[in-house]
Amino acid sequence: MTRPQPDPAGIDDLDLLDPHLHATHDLTPVWARLRAHDPVRRHDRFWSVTRHADVLRVVRDPDTFTSLQGNMLRTLLRGHDPGSGRMIVVTDGPRHAVLRRLLTPGFGPRTLGPITHSITEATRDLLAALVREGGGDFVTRVAAQVPLRAICELLGVPAKDRQRVLELTGQAMLGEGDTGPADMSARIAQSEILLYYTRLAAERRSAPGDDVISLLVSADAGLTEEEVLLNCYNLIIGGDETARLAMAGGLLALATYEKEWERLRADPGLVGTATEEILRWTTPAAHVGRVAARDTELAGRHIAAGDVVALWTVSANRDEAVFDEPGRFDVGRRPNRHLTFGYGPHFCLGAQLARAEIGALLTELRATVSAVEVTGPVTWLPSNFINGVAALPISLA
Repeated sequence: MTRPQPDPAGIDDLDLLDPHLHATHDLTPVWARLRAHDPVRRHDRFWSVTRHADVLRVVRDPDTFTSLQGNMLRTLLRGHDPGSGRMIVVTDGPRHAVLRRLLTPGFGPRTLGPITHSITEATRDLLAALVREGGGDFVTRVAAQVPLRAICELLGVPAKDRQRVLELTGQAMLGEGDTGPADMSARIAQSEILLYYTRLAAERRSAPGDDVISLLVSADAGLTEEEVLLNCYNLIIGGDETARLAMAGGLLALATYEKEWERLRADPGLVGTATEEILRWTTPAAHVGRVAARDTELAGRHIAAGDVVALWTVSANRDEAVFDEPGRFDVGRRPNRHLTFGYGPHFCLGAQLARAEIGALLTELRATVSAVEVTGPVTWLPSNFINGVAALPISLA
């Protein structure tokens, strides 16, 4: 259940771009050493930023550190993101503001109210089935299902298509950082997702509803077909991955730290703080990428225009300067200034939806489960960008 920790003194021998390094090792001591001794470190092709304060400074300043060329090392080191300037996550300035204003109503209380009710029902049903059947893989049986249902409702994806959308979403994120068959499979899945949304967007143009796709294709939006498709893709990937990985990693933490599970069971008032701690503890997006738009300085290091910068959120969320005992999982942690949803202009639009999904899981666990036991090997995703559990075999009693 625990992964080996590499010797932090051997940082020069570690390839942080290697997706399998992140799957097979716990890099916590490496991040701690970098925060303490080399918080803005130069690698061959990019800079690593590991302290909370420095990450904050970068994400607050899109004029100096732009998202336009991409937001992850995989695309930045290839030179360019194909969604640049058209997909909300890789836009800045006035265009980003336009896209954000367009999409924000789709994530407001009026829309999320009914979806939150559906999330609660789905979580209850899926957990009950897992208990009846004596357990299983929590990732595929619960954690992957709940966020998918929520984001599909948000986008107006018909129920008959949702399982296929889930399969394609998972395949699209495989091969991240690889160049072989896994990467080709991911590219094929990405193409299939875009083709699916081409058809769905066409249906919404002729028969609009109150879903996010209808907002994107409305005449007032003024978006091209490609912009609609790219933003649909961004929402389905982001909306599914963050909550899925947080839910799975959160349950693993509760199974590992039994005293914290008992604290949560005894006090319903801890659901909110436990949700935030799970988001901090799991940090589903290990890094966020930026490119320096001009020469600048960060933590005493000269960053040249054009340099790629990796903001290791997974490290910033364990920064001793911000979090008391950051290596301790604490369901009552206050304050909790984690950066899991980002900060500033690119703060995650779906933050409240993800919180609702995790909160529903914790509420239903408290109501229906007395014990959580890991029953087999836990595997982790091979990725330097997506951070989390790929398989979590459990039994619930």
